[in-house]
Amino acid sequence: MIRVLFFLAVLALLAVGEAWLVEHPGDLTLHFHGYTIETSALMGIAAVLVAAALLAAAWSAIRFTFKIPSLMAVATRGQSREKGFAALSRGMIAVGEGDAETARRAAAEAQRKLPGEPLALLLKAQAAQLSGDRAQAEGAFQEMTKRNEMRLLGLRGLHVEAERRGDAEAAHGYAEAARELSPLPWSAQENFEHKAAAGDWRGALALLETGRGARFLDKELRERERGVLETAIALDTADARPAEALALAKSALKHAPGFTPALALAARLTAEAGDPRKAEKMIESAWAQTPHPELAKIYLGLYPGEAPADRRKRALALAQRAPREAESKLIVAQTALEAGDCEAAREAMQPLVDGPERPTARMCRLMAELEEKQHGAQGYVREWLTRASHAPRDPIWIADGVISETWRPISPVTGKLDAFVWKKPLERLPQADEAEDAVFAPLVPPEPPLLLEEPAADEPETPAPVQDAPSEVAAAAPAAKPKGLADLFKS
Repeated sequence: MIRVLFFLAVLALLAVGEAWLVEHPGDLTLHFHGYTIETSALMGIAAVLVAAALLAAAWSAIRFTFKIPSLMAVATRGQSREKGFAALSRGMIAVGEGDAETARRAAAEAQRKLPGEPLALLLKAQAAQLSGDRAQAEGAFQEMTKRNEMRLLGLRGLHVEAERRGDAEAAHGYAEAARELSPLPWSAQENFEHKAAAGDWRGALALLETGRGARFLDKELRERERGVLETAIALDTADARPAEALALAKSALKHAPGFTPALALAARLTAEAGDPRKAEKMIESAWAQTPHPELAKIYLGLYPGEAPADRRKRALALAQRAPREAESKLIVAQTALEAGDCEAAREAMQPLVDGPERPTARMCRLMAELEEKQHGAQGYVREWLTRASHAPRDPIWIADGVISETWRPISPVTGKLDAFVWKKPLERLPQADEAEDAVFAPLVPPEPPLLLEEPAADEPETPAPVQDAPSEVAAAAPAAKPKGLADLFKS
């Protein structure tokens, strides 16, 4: 608005001035080399203005003539940049599509058209990675590290290349260099994983507890990792400093509630410290969520010298907290067998061996022990032991294909923290030539128990019934599902 008013004011002044000159024309006389020019003042001013305009136009034409080469160079550079950025676009799209050849050509063109452009150098590295040319890719990343604006990107690329060729130390060195420049999530993650893989639990825990170093994890995962590291430290110090180990195990349970290794260690150390009742309550409160055989073993051994009947009573109380779990039924059967109550043990095992799932090797071995103790039937004992050799394996700690009887903080293959999980190993399917020899659940024992036992003195000795040998077809057919335990083990 102010500009409009100013423009109108200037126009008004010019109009007033022109009107004044028209009313007062005056005389203007010019003598030049014997010539005399007489005119009015208004016409003189107009002539001066026209002459100034012609001079300005001539000067502009002269300047334009001399600037033609530079203008052509600017236009050429503009066209080159346009072609270079077009090549960048094609190259990025080709990298995304996986077209290595197109990406390589586009990267070369972008390098020619856009020398010094960071994106052109990045495209060159990505095209080399896509083509499998590791040396060229590393060369591009090394060049990036020489530029301030691309140093972190170059270190990141060199870190990735070092990991691909399996050079863990070089990868860690690049991550450390990047972390000194800026605590980015990937460098903090690599540093954390390196410390964990090297067994530096305290160093990894210190990095995890720092605000900048823990940004790469969300809160839930960070708490889980903290509990795992505290458990690892507690396991290392349990023998030398049990009080410190117990405090760490309890802290681990706060960060990772229900973590079985931490719970088992805390319960064991609490009992060894002279408070088995507290350890008993710890296991009972967690049994519904984590019915683990290691916890059961610690629970049943809390009171050395305890009478079998009392141990069985405590096992029943623990099993009531998770009555449908297989581990609850197993500890009831085990303690009942120790107490001499074979019928109660058989009743506890019946849902496991007659259920929809095949009994595991541990269940089969317990049934063999039960048969030997209750009936002394060696035929059935051998049958259950044979079934145990072919039965599904019981859950165990597994990480990256490695099986461990005890929990470990890291995988021995990859060095990953918290890699071990409690699960059943995969079963190997029998080959065609092994299918006929596989014995899963034969109803008829290979040798009838009556032939292995001496007849009672007060009973007449009667010959054992002769059984027909099973035909080849029946032997090759899959074994039928056994009947109830009462029928299967009737003597």
